[in-house]
Amino acid sequence: MKHRLIGFVAALAATVGGSLAVAAPAQAATPAVQITKVYYNSPGSDTGSNSSLNAEYVRLTNRRSTTINLKYWTLRDKANHVYKFSGDFRLASGASVYIHTGKGTNTSTHRYWGSGAYIWNNSGDAAYLHNSAGTAIDSCSWGSSGSYTYC
Repeated sequence: MKHRLIGFVAALAATVGGSLAVAAPAQAATPAVQITKVYYNSPGSDTGSNSSLNAEYVRLTNRRSTTINLKYWTLRDKANHVYKFSGDFRLASGASVYIHTGKGTNTSTHRYWGSGAYIWNNSGDAAYLHNSAGTAIDSCSWGSSGSYTYC
């Protein structure tokens, strides 16, 4: 009886394991906070002026029905330039925040990286969003054509 039970369990495990192996992949859930637009090539000539730098931005949008605190969340590019939400920053449900490359006064809808140089490459790059634990939340990449991309 013991051998028969072991054989049955082994057969059941093989059957269940086999069916799990061929199951269709689940659809990825929409991230809680999503990168919804990257304006990587500011309009006009790249003069390096603060207004030109601030025309380069990333828009983040809260896709949940509750407010999310972005404290210690990070946004980075392929070259590892990092913007960090250093203090409490609460993004309301459905709301968006723009992270501009240059300098400015932070508000509830516009944040400023404070960089004196462009962050996002016009020839192709990627934006990566991580939460305070360092978990990847969303990413967006683009090639060398155009000036902005919707993610």
